[in-house]
Amino acid sequence: MKKVLPPFSCICTPHFTELLHKLECSIAISTYQASKLIFISSKNDEEIIQLPRHFDKLMGIAQNEKGNKLALACRDKVQVFTNAPKLAEHYPKAPKKYDALFLPRLTYHTGALDIHDLSFGTEEKLFAVNTLFSCLITLDNEYNFTPFWMPNWIDSIASEDFCHLNGMAMLDGQPKYVTAFNKGNTRQSWKKNMTQTGIVVDITTNEIICEGLAMPHTPRIFEGKLYVLLSGTGELVCIDPIKKNYNVVAKLDGFVRGMDFVDDYLFIGINKIRKKSSSFGQIPINNKNNQASVVAVHLPTGSIVGNMTYQNSVDEIYDIHILKDIVRPNILNTKTEIHKAAVSIPNQNYWGRAQEEA
Repeated sequence: MKKVLPPFSCICTPHFTELLHKLECSIAISTYQASKLIFISSKNDEEIIQLPRHFDKLMGIAQNEKGNKLALACRDKVQVFTNAPKLAEHYPKAPKKYDALFLPRLTYHTGALDIHDLSFGTEEKLFAVNTLFSCLITLDNEYNFTPFWMPNWIDSIASEDFCHLNGMAMLDGQPKYVTAFNKGNTRQSWKKNMTQTGIVVDITTNEIICEGLAMPHTPRIFEGKLYVLLSGTGELVCIDPIKKNYNVVAKLDGFVRGMDFVDDYLFIGINKIRKKSSSFGQIPINNKNNQASVVAVHLPTGSIVGNMTYQNSVDEIYDIHILKDIVRPNILNTKTEIHKAAVSIPNQNYWGRAQEEA
């Protein structure tokens, strides 16, 4: 009889576990197919610990510069959480177990916008990629969203997902670069040749700085350089905005999406290909690495130094975010009552009573 594995079972290479322990950080991944935020931490240099929490169709993850807030882009809302480390120390179910506890503080009811990337900017303004309406937006308490930037080839704001605008790279607290699958202006025009028409745009000049890309995702600026994941070819590339070309840093042979950087290491998500999707049938890497995993890449050399591969529960990873200097985080959603017992005011925190525990 085939052994039944517990949910979120995974296999880690020794170097992956050792590296995470050495870096003294945790990894947050969003799995919109499974509707989970998963915190990945190391117990020691041999054991990985996971904490999954339910968030409906979770995609973009953002952390403010101070590191005390997390924002999560869900199906029809963006939720903001604040860390209360004093409450973490006395968490009723497991005292002295966690060094961070993110509690729900604010919800933006955006509607179903298909928000992809999400980032805190200057003065903690929230910027997001509104894929359905093909624009960058800001969030506030007046509207579902406020348009911030729209590609100059699109002539109207409409819920048509014209070009599959998906990724956003921040620079000095403002959006700087975006990724899209093409520069179309008709409903879902990007689906026709999506492995050949991807682009990166400098939104401050409205200039396309790189094109002909295979499904670009996750533009990020690390140490002054622009990196992008080419999901259709399984490549990590570094783009030169001046020369308008790129060089391949690493080939990962899988549908790559989601990455973050700490010290000299990038942690990158690899996704399982959707077998029944006609769009994904165009992808040339669909018979290679076809499991969901998190891969650690040494950026200076482009070498893969370790990975964590899921055996069940997780098929697709959208975003990856590193929680620096946090070795065992927790987060409470609003699905259970325990978050209501956590009371935090200036200079004082305490746990009250809740009807049930998380």
